[in-house]
Amino acid sequence: MINPRLRVYFGPSESESPATLPLERTVTLPLGEILTPLLDAVRNNRTWVRDFADEEITISMDLHEMLLAYEHFRRPSA
Repeated sequence: MINPRLRVYFGPSESESPATLPLERTVTLPLGEILTPLLDAVRNNRTWVRDFADEEITISMDLHEMLLAYEHFRRPSA
C-alpha cells in the first residue's frame, strides 16, 4: 500500500512565473488627470481622502519647488 504524503504549496517558483506582478502596483499619469476629482473630494470632505493621507507619492523636483514657493508666499505676512 502507498503511503499518502502531504506537501505544502508555496506558489509558483521564480522559474515557473517570470512575469509575476509586484505586490504593490503603481500607475504613472499626468497630475491633471487626478487633480479635479481629488480637489472635489477634498472640498466635500470625503472620508477616503483621510484614508490616503499618509500615502507616499512621487512628484517632479520642479513641481516640488513650485509647491514650496507657493506655500511660502501665500502665508499671511506678520
